[in-house]
Amino acid sequence: MATSQRPRRHLASSPFAPKPEIVDEVYEAGARVSHDAFGLGRVLSVQGSSSVQVDFGRGSVHVPLPCRSMTAL
Repeated sequence: MATSQRPRRHLASSPFAPKPEIVDEVYEAGARVSHDAFGLGRVLSVQGSSSVQVDFGRGSVHVPLPCRSMTAL
């Protein structure tokens, strides 16, 4: 018996919060970012969908993607 993998519908009257949608951010060179540990920075280069190199002022850091602690500004 095959089961479908449809997302379950969330009822407004449910006491349980729905699962948050995970959005993969797209980064490009020159974009400003904010990181929870390193602070504000600027994207220097993008290595495909695997990592980005970001300059945070104190030095550049390779950040693996997806990174939930970094957001594009």
